Amino acid sequence: MKKLGSVFLILIGFLLIAVMPASAEEAAGQVAATAAAASVTQAPAVTAEAFEALKNSMQVSIDTVWVLFAAVLVFFMNLGFGMVESGLCRAKNTVNILAKNFIVFAIASASFWIIGWGLMFGNGNLFMGLEGLFFVSGADNSPAMGDAYAGAYAAISWTGVPLWAKFLFQLVFAATAATIVSGVVAERIKFLSFIVFSFILVAVLYPITGHWIWGGGFLANLGMWDFAGSTVVHSVGGWAALAGALLLGARIGKYRPDGSVRPIYGHNMSMVMLGGLVLWFGWFGFNPGSTMGVGDGSAIAHIAVTTSIAAAMAILSSTATSWFLQKKPDFTMIVNGALAGLVAITAPCAFVGVGSAAVIGLIAGVLVVFSILFFDKLRIDDPVGALSVHLVNGIWGTLAVGLFAVDNITGAATGNGLFFGGGFTLLGAQAIGVAAVGAFTFTASLIIWYLIKLALGMRVSREEELVGLDLGEHGAKAYPDFQGFLTK
Repeated sequence: MKKLGSVFLILIGFLLIAVMPASAEEAAGQVAATAAAASVTQAPAVTAEAFEALKNSMQVSIDTVWVLFAAVLVFFMNLGFGMVESGLCRAKNTVNILAKNFIVFAIASASFWIIGWGLMFGNGNLFMGLEGLFFVSGADNSPAMGDAYAGAYAAISWTGVPLWAKFLFQLVFAATAATIVSGVVAERIKFLSFIVFSFILVAVLYPITGHWIWGGGFLANLGMWDFAGSTVVHSVGGWAALAGALLLGARIGKYRPDGSVRPIYGHNMSMVMLGGLVLWFGWFGFNPGSTMGVGDGSAIAHIAVTTSIAAAMAILSSTATSWFLQKKPDFTMIVNGALAGLVAITAPCAFVGVGSAAVIGLIAGVLVVFSILFFDKLRIDDPVGALSVHLVNGIWGTLAVGLFAVDNITGAATGNGLFFGGGFTLLGAQAIGVAAVGAFTFTASLIIWYLIKLALGMRVSREEELVGLDLGEHGAKAYPDFQGFLTK
């Protein structure tokens, strides 16, 4: 019975369809046709407007994700710096070194937020920012760009991402400069003195010279180019560290009475290897991320390749140079070679061809080996080789722009470098930038370190240095099972 009922209902349905008045069918068709016509006439204007808004919104979102992702990669470099520095130093100072590399980002975050950002990117004069100085509180309508931007930070309005995305990306760069200092003053600096200097460096010194180049200051007007910070970040950290090392003096036992070097070996090469690879990985945020947008994928790819090729070539040349001079391939020179190549290509990565990047890396690898030996000749104690990696190769990379740049290779109107028919104009601007930033940063850092030395002292006591800063500064040991039970 249920089946017969279902069949009956189906038949009734077919009959209703069959006897439906033609006029009703026509009416329904006319309604549908009218609606379709209305949608055709109205859709183009509405759709075009909505599509443009959607496209702009999606572009901002994609660019923002890219910038934040790159910032996270650069932040991750803190791990690399900590591993390299602690591995190249002695076990008795491991806790101290890890503490410095951990806290330095917190110090940088506070100081850059409080005033550093405003000094660097605030609208001002050719020497420093003057608007929106404190707590990133200036007027801002980011992600508006160019002429559409209305706010206190016009120098960085070339990127269409929100203000806080800009801030975070620039913060991780500022923190890197302070981290460089840590390695040079390792194994004898007071923890508090390092904290105080790091705060001042990121709050004042780094932003002022950064304004000169990236904030619309006089070096930018002069025609100096530094894409991702060979000078802005690396040389600044190197100059500040050099001033500190000169006032600190060498570690106990580093140099013999006759001036010859007594090697002080690092305690963990596995950590050095890990740290070196983490830094290389993080550099793909450092350099390609400095596009601060994904509008030009070919430029991002180009920068990524020049970055990695320079590192690879520097590894080969530092290995060969070390092997030749020291009769054995020193592993620390291999790792520092990679870092030297990365620092050297940081300024020119967007302005030079891949072949030029290879040459820049090859020269960087040779420079880092000779530079480490040179600083030892001068009895300037640098436990991790950071002066040679960041200062010397920061200078080299900045000058390399003036030698190898190709105008508009990724869209930047740099003009050609000396080796590509551009004469000495660009090279001269690069050299002036190196000299100006070096003179200011080194002099100011020397004064600040000296004042810290008077007020707080810079160096731990002889007893603390001999026993280890882990116990003296932190009351802890990194490897208690292997370091015995000595507490004093």
